[in-house]
Amino acid sequence: MYRIIIILLLFLSFSSCKSTKRAKNKKASSTKIITKKNKQKTPINKKEDNKTTAFKASPTKSKAQNIIDYAKQFKGVRYKWGGTTKSGMDCSGLVYESFKFSNIILPRISRDMAKKGHKIKLNKVLKGDLLFFKTGNRRNSINHVGLIIDIRDNDIKFIHSTTSKGVIISGLNETYWLKAFYEARRVL
Repeated sequence: MYRIIIILLLFLSFSSCKSTKRAKNKKASSTKIITKKNKQKTPINKKEDNKTTAFKASPTKSKAQNIIDYAKQFKGVRYKWGGTTKSGMDCSGLVYESFKFSNIILPRISRDMAKKGHKIKLNKVLKGDLLFFKTGNRRNSINHVGLIIDIRDNDIKFIHSTTSKGVIISGLNETYWLKAFYEARRVL
């Protein structure tokens, strides 16, 4: 009888240890999963933060110049419809991100951007103003936007993203852009 009690006690103690280990393992494994998720999220967030904080606004420059300088860092980036990063950018994405850098939130689509600010005459434009175009097959609606970066030699230079060349700087005196030009607007 003494042997049966000892075996029973040993059996119970081993079975309780086993269930305790299971509970600890479950808890440990669920903790590990959370830790892994957190570890995975941290680098992504740091990478995203680096994208926006790698470029610093200069307190000595105007808001328009800071927006222009931010936009210029994307020069040469390929065109990507709906893109807003250095891996690809469309025209409204470039303008949207550049203004967002200076805490000015514009609509994401060029035809909706054209409803913001106020219309100005071409001979009154300044750096940081927006140029809107009706290009290609859809000449009945605004479908392209550029950011004025310079005005020199009787030509307005603007940065924008084209499907063929990506983010480039063009002049409004170029025949194609002059024909497609619709209006200029001031948001700042």
